[in-house]
Amino acid sequence: MKILYAIQGTGNGHLSRAKEVIPALLNRAQVDILISGTQAEVVLDYTINYRYKGLSFYFGKNGGIDFVKTLKNNNIFRIFSEIRKCPVKNYDLIINDFEPISAWACRLRGVKSISLSHQSILYTKNVPKPFHRDLLGSFIIKNYAKCAYNYGFHFKKYNNKVYTPIIRNNIRLLKRTEKDHFTVYLPAYSDKRIIDVLSRIKGVKWKVFSKEAKKYYQKKNVFVKPIDSEKFEKSLASCQGILCGAGFESPAEAIFLKKKLLVIPMKNQYEQHFNAKALEELGVPTLKSLKKKHISKIKTWIESNEKVELDFPNETQQIVDYILYEFIEKATISELETI
Repeated sequence: MKILYAIQGTGNGHLSRAKEVIPALLNRAQVDILISGTQAEVVLDYTINYRYKGLSFYFGKNGGIDFVKTLKNNNIFRIFSEIRKCPVKNYDLIINDFEPISAWACRLRGVKSISLSHQSILYTKNVPKPFHRDLLGSFIIKNYAKCAYNYGFHFKKYNNKVYTPIIRNNIRLLKRTEKDHFTVYLPAYSDKRIIDVLSRIKGVKWKVFSKEAKKYYQKKNVFVKPIDSEKFEKSLASCQGILCGAGFESPAEAIFLKKKLLVIPMKNQYEQHFNAKALEELGVPTLKSLKKKHISKIKTWIESNEKVELDFPNETQQIVDYILYEFIEKATISELETI
């Protein structure tokens, strides 16, 4: 069987998960890899067969998406050209992790693809949903990388198409300790905003991993470092708690490592509001934004000892095997019906 595994390259979460999914796929089939998007620091140690610019969203500096920069850096003619060139017909199966070029190529050519992502199951049964409605955000989640069949990941197994998070092997192997610092990863906020707020909380050591910083520097009790996967993992494993966006992978890894967690969902990023709602139901505190008026809430979190404890078993191979089995079964039934 020849599989095309298509991965979203905006943000680090999809590529981090791919590090575990790819070996499981390679155990069962020949696999080519496609990546679209340009906003990630994670590097895959595998041959990338197709690399497209795709349709990327760009972080701003005030807690949300920079729509001006997003529009400026996405060319609709280039996107259509990439969709047209994407060779989905050359494969027996397309597995998609929220990647739009292959997803739309499949839709336009009548090829059935399988989604294996976090976003694809947000509107399925029993998954917590935010109270407020966001029509554009909802449209993006449902149509950005729409596939014929959907499987995915969340903090709990809300239904039979949902699995618990895939935790990277190097995270599972980390030695968990508790030193004197708090780890911060808020890529949608400027360093200036982060420092302005967190430096007002005295007696706390903040280690900030920044998309802006080119080298290490310190402002008062805030230590700012460029993003480095290995250093971030070590900081996460040894911190007292983590303050981060309401993405999926970072909160999941924090919970796995039994770390205290505080999340801030990005503005105009509806998926993160789904995640924030789910985390709230699990007992994780959330903030609407990173502002001085929320300092008292941050202090309350620092002083609290409450942690969410969940079990995320290592079942990546079983998940891949089940999906492949279902695909083969559906394909066999379809062939028999044509006889």
